[in-house]
Formats: sequence, C-alpha cells, structure tokens
Amino acid sequence: MKVAIGQDSHKLKYGNEKKLILGGIEFEEDCYLEGNSDADVVLHAITNAISGITCKNIIGKIADEMCKNGITDSEEYLKEALKYLENKIIHLSISIECKVPKITPKIDEMRKNIARMLNIDENCVGITATSGEGLTEFGKGNGISVFSCITVD
Repeated sequence: MKVAIGQDSHKLKYGNEKKLILGGIEFEEDCYLEGNSDADVVLHAITNAISGITCKNIIGKIADEMCKNGITDSEEYLKEALKYLENKIIHLSISIECKVPKITPKIDEMRKNIARMLNIDENCVGITATSGEGLTEFGKGNGISVFSCITVD
C-alpha cells in the first residue's frame, strides 16, 4: 500500500474571460482561475498525488507541452498520469480552501465526476472545503488551494 499527497493552487481572477472549472465541473461564477490550461486546481492536485506514487511528474514540463499543443483540459493531464499508475486506487481525499466559489453545493457532482475519471466508486472520493476563516490569501478570495491524498494498493 502507498499513500501520496498532491497540492496545487491558482490565482483567482474576477470577470468572465474563462470558465471556472473544479473537479471537471463548471461553476457559474463571475471569476476564473489563472493558468495556461483550464487551471482546474482540483484535477491538478489529484494529478500531482498520482505523480507522488508513480514518480512521473505530469504537471510541469509534460502538461506544459500538452498545453502548447492545444490540450488545455486538465482531465487529459490526469489521464496522462494514470497511464503510469500500476496500483489500484483505494481512496482519494480532497481538501479545498477558498472563499469563492461555494464548494458544498457542487460536492456530490464533483465526487461523481472524479470517480468516473479514476474508474473508482464514488464512495472512495471524499471532498471537504473550508474558507480557512479568511486567514490566507485563499480564504480572502484571491485564489484556490487544493490538497489531495491518494491511497493505492
């Protein structure tokens, strides 16, 4: 059995120049995450956690190359990471810190979508969210930070 942590954060910009996508789910907000890709910080953190197991970093050089080739959907980066994973995913825990958007109304939809991507049962995906009482830049509405912890066997 192995366990790995993945983390990512992106700056939040206000306006509607891009869609705000978290866990592959679109949020109807007047803001978006800054990044070359769709900046789905949730999928990036999961991809980084998988890289912690496989020792094959996807977010960075590989994702940047994919982005230059027009692949900006973070689900594609996750698929790339999964190519190197030989273990069975047992559980995934995700912790999101932000002031905006409100995560709780979309948790069930995100869990279902992430479970589909990972080909695991929805009950094996836990998502929590906090504003951190406004103590960090994320809790103040300036970005979104995500930690994920994956357990594989």
